[in-house]
Amino acid sequence: MDFNVNFWISIFIFLATFLTIFSEKYNRAIIALFWAMCMVWVGHYMWFYSFEQVLESIDFNTILLLFWMMVIVTLLEKTWFFQYVAIKTAKKTGWNIWLLTVFLWALTSILSMILDNVTTIILIVPVTIIITKLLKINPVPILLAEAILSNIGWVATLVWDPPNIMIWSAAWFSFNSFLVHSLPVVVLSWIVVLFYLRFAFRRDFSSNTCKNSDALQKIDENKCIKDPYTLKVTLLVLLGIVILFFCHGYLQIPASFIALFGASLLLFLSFPKKDPYNIFKKVEWSVMVFFVSLFVLVWWLEHAWVLEMLANMMIEHAADNILLTAIIILWLSAILSAFVDNISMTVAMIPILSMLQTKWIDGVNILWWALVFWVWFWWNATPIWSTAWVIVTAKSGSHKHPITLKTWLVTGLPAAILSLLVATYALIVFYPFFMG
Repeated sequence: MDFNVNFWISIFIFLATFLTIFSEKYNRAIIALFWAMCMVWVGHYMWFYSFEQVLESIDFNTILLLFWMMVIVTLLEKTWFFQYVAIKTAKKTGWNIWLLTVFLWALTSILSMILDNVTTIILIVPVTIIITKLLKINPVPILLAEAILSNIGWVATLVWDPPNIMIWSAAWFSFNSFLVHSLPVVVLSWIVVLFYLRFAFRRDFSSNTCKNSDALQKIDENKCIKDPYTLKVTLLVLLGIVILFFCHGYLQIPASFIALFGASLLLFLSFPKKDPYNIFKKVEWSVMVFFVSLFVLVWWLEHAWVLEMLANMMIEHAADNILLTAIIILWLSAILSAFVDNISMTVAMIPILSMLQTKWIDGVNILWWALVFWVWFWWNATPIWSTAWVIVTAKSGSHKHPITLKTWLVTGLPAAILSLLVATYALIVFYPFFMG
């Protein structure tokens, strides 16, 4: 395979982007945008990246979904709905910090199985921040765990998970097969990571009961609601959006346009005569810029053939030892995904596994399941590609406890390794089940 100058330039710019972001000396959105523009201009003058391809590289479905879900959440914030939910939830758990934390983590994981990761995190983070303010505790451990566990929970189903949908389509798996094969591994991984998080944040949870719980118990959460009409309209529209989300495959309408329609309907019903400036200014624009820049950078890397080459190397002797090949795919893909997003790696691996499937190699299904488990479990160790991480860090940055890359890596990397160990154990012990 001929690696020409455009390949090496792309690699250089991509690595330069990562090294600069990981230095944490500069704003990640600005750095990503700068290097993306470098890639565009160098590519333009060297005839390997056109301005038209820049627009093609951007996943506008993700960007629009992010934008309009943020608009909907902003409207919910204006009604003080999150304060109501926070107080109600805290009262139900008796203001027990650890019990409340486990409840939030479980809720995040369950929501991530039925909603997309973006919506789950955008909805759960405001509630968490309000609760931690009431309890006067550090929100970082809870926010980190929510982001980590949302990534784990997303493995269990086909709902909202682009890599899982691609694998399902290529491997001819059914919806139920994902539940049967993935859900038990997800539950076991969730429990293992939960105990790890309890140990990692033992200082933060050393005191289980809130000191001012008696005073907080007297708060009437019903008085928190500031605009009942807007709240009712927003919740009804949000419910409609979620229902349409589940049907968008049958309706053949992108999820972003469903959210776009819902948000526009909500603005029309709530503030038809007012300037939406105060709503739009609450949107995390830096998050949008960061993702757009990454899409631009990754597009050419996807077309540089390095992923296909590595994928072929990984499974060249797959038929000799199918179980060993599955474990290699699980771990080596994880290492490579530190530099390339999981969707790109999935796209590279699918044609190779499909080729093996057409050759009727016995037990090739276990390779598909290894790919499924890697796709999301390792995402906790690579925060650059985690939508949950980007949103959580953006939200935490506006408060007293910002989450840095170092903080994430210290927590997320061990959680990812534990999840992969659980998946490896499942593949080894129950390999006949996964091969069938």
